Amino acid sequence: MVVLPPRVVIAAPSSGSGKTTITTGLLGALAARGTVPAPFKIGPDYVDPGYHALAAGRPGRNLDPVLCGVDRLAPLVAHGASGAALAVVEGVMGLFDGRLAPGGRKASLPASSDSNDAFLPPERRRPDDGSTAHVARVLDAPVVLVVDARGQHRSVAALLHGFRTFDPSVAPAGVILNRVGTERHADALRAACAEVGVPVLGVVPRRAELAVPSRHLGLITAAEHGADARAAVDAMTALVAAHVDLDAVERLARRAPATPVEPWDPVLEVGPTDRRARRVVAVAGGPAFTFGYPEHAELLQAAGGEVVVVDPLRDEVLPERTAGLVLPGGFPEEHLEDLSANVALRTAVRAFATAGGAVHAECGGLLYLGRALDGAPMCGVLDAEAAMGPRLTLGYRTATAPADSPVAVAGETVTGHEFHRTVTTPRAGSTPAWAWDDTTEGFVQGAVHASYLHTHPAGRPEAVRRFVAGLVGPP
Repeated sequence: MVVLPPRVVIAAPSSGSGKTTITTGLLGALAARGTVPAPFKIGPDYVDPGYHALAAGRPGRNLDPVLCGVDRLAPLVAHGASGAALAVVEGVMGLFDGRLAPGGRKASLPASSDSNDAFLPPERRRPDDGSTAHVARVLDAPVVLVVDARGQHRSVAALLHGFRTFDPSVAPAGVILNRVGTERHADALRAACAEVGVPVLGVVPRRAELAVPSRHLGLITAAEHGADARAAVDAMTALVAAHVDLDAVERLARRAPATPVEPWDPVLEVGPTDRRARRVVAVAGGPAFTFGYPEHAELLQAAGGEVVVVDPLRDEVLPERTAGLVLPGGFPEEHLEDLSANVALRTAVRAFATAGGAVHAECGGLLYLGRALDGAPMCGVLDAEAAMGPRLTLGYRTATAPADSPVAVAGETVTGHEFHRTVTTPRAGSTPAWAWDDTTEGFVQGAVHASYLHTHPAGRPEAVRRFVAGLVGPP
């Protein structure tokens, strides 16, 4: 048993307010002065944690009450913040924007309810389940609101008044005013904040050169951006260090109660296993496959696997003694030429799967296993082709496994998340990976499980245990 560390949640009224810039810069500025921060991101986001990790010098981790379950949030923070002085948690969307109920309706639950179960049926969920406010309440963490101050001054007072009174349990304890113009503008904004009694923790000027390039699914990942990502993080760090009161942020983080909690433990999560005969699990990485969670590797190792990273853009063979292959999501569509040109590895993957090797592929991994992606030859494990589609597919799904697979038992229900702009034809194989509503999706083929659906391994440790336990071949 430990106590949760000092912690603070960085939120905003809406997406696009600059949360990632401020959070990344804050992590870098704290680390630069010797205060070790542990970075976290709310929701199923794979991109922001990459920038957090560069800034903090330790893995960026996700906190998702929908995918992981509410009860695991505090233990995951305790685990991820081990050895850190404080935890910095970046929010998702606007402070109160949570999971939408089916049909686009907001689920409702009386405010007096103490239920935080993200797996409740829609009619019994709180209106902000899965939101930044939800996680802040669970962690009992102070909230700092990042406000894009362009085009307003005294109106900020009305905005802050609304956020402070809407839900007092997560009332912002401070504000960082972002994208501020002149000093006169800054003075007017400070006066507005004083009217409603919200402390100003920072006034950050506009810096157009800080913009990180984006694409169809958001920011370009840190792994793909290379040296430019490091330069962007350094610039964010310098900006925040110069314009945010770091001492005030630390004092605010220390106001969070030292709540006792049992840290998340991957060994306890997977239960008793024989870890002596370790079998190699190759996990795709590199710039094309960046959508993974640190807890996945930790659980694979706890279950008896030996994790070895393979880069499909560069490596021409699977690691020696590979018994299982994990292909996470990412942006294979942005690396078609190099992925397709690596015929040796594509051939090795196809041979491994054909011989009965266990493969778990999600989203980008699914695309890599098909015959072709936007016309470029891929591995040919699956009799399917993929191409860029006209719109983004995005949202949580409650899915059921139609059949046994390396990661699921027939009839098992899971909560996952879709996030892609490609379309696969056919959408499902003769044995689908998942079914929800009136649709089936993905492929179960021999020991291959491939789907667009992302799940969080910390929310499904039994799936990792099942995958490793089913591996065959020499240890």
